[in-house]
Amino acid sequence: MPRQKVLTARFYATSTGSMPVREWLLSLSKEDRLEVGSDIANIEYNWPVGPPRCKPLEDGIFEVRSRISSGRTARVLFFSRDDEMFLLHGFIKKTQKTPRQELELAKKRKKEMEEF
Repeated sequence: MPRQKVLTARFYATSTGSMPVREWLLSLSKEDRLEVGSDIANIEYNWPVGPPRCKPLEDGIFEVRSRISSGRTARVLFFSRDDEMFLLHGFIKKTQKTPRQELELAKKRKKEMEEF
């Protein structure tokens, strides 16, 4: 019997219809896209997932943690509601701690989505 997804990933979309996380993913190499996509799928099928693959940040926002090519680290910030995970923001992590501006952007997008 095929496994069921616990959560279904959805991309955050701006009022003009652009999807920043999807666009960011498409800017990565195929190899890196597959790695990040696999980590997101792992969360979709196995939620809740803890460290090292997924970590709670604040205000109900979590990060998907991916190791990609050249020793780099990618993060996709999301929140979940009902049976969906909303992918809010993706970036290449360059510092030990998640930069405040990256988290604030995800929080702003989450707030927009909650107003629907």
